Amino acid sequence: MSQIPRLPGLRLADADWLVSTALAVGAERGFPPLAIAVTDVGGAVITLRRSDGGMPMTSRLAVAKARSALLTLQRSGRIPLPGEIVDSIQHLYGGDYIPFAGGVLVTENGVIVGAAGASGAHATQDEEAVQTAVDRWHEDRAHVA
Repeated sequence: MSQIPRLPGLRLADADWLVSTALAVGAERGFPPLAIAVTDVGGAVITLRRSDGGMPMTSRLAVAKARSALLTLQRSGRIPLPGEIVDSIQHLYGGDYIPFAGGVLVTENGVIVGAAGASGAHATQDEEAVQTAVDRWHEDRAHVA
């Protein structure tokens, strides 16, 4: 039997590490319970976890924020758009576009390898949790290389 090829990008261990780290950052900084999602470059969820006490809707919002970063090729919430355009984009992408902070790209050597999204706190805190996790992931990988 031939081996099935693997798409380039994040591995499960990377996604798990990013989610665990982002949840820890949120807890350390006293943020409300967060949901954290990590997706591959196509927007498919690799890992999704919600803190105890987190609102159920935050899980879907975390995924949508990660996908929004992929759709815009930058952190979510960075493009100021009028409401009717946001509505159109949300309709076009089945609700997976969120015009608020909390979704960040995960890159490796300038290439997008996935995205991370958070929801549950203020949007800037959501972004802080996942961006800090991504920054630490880069630092951790720099020591390995």
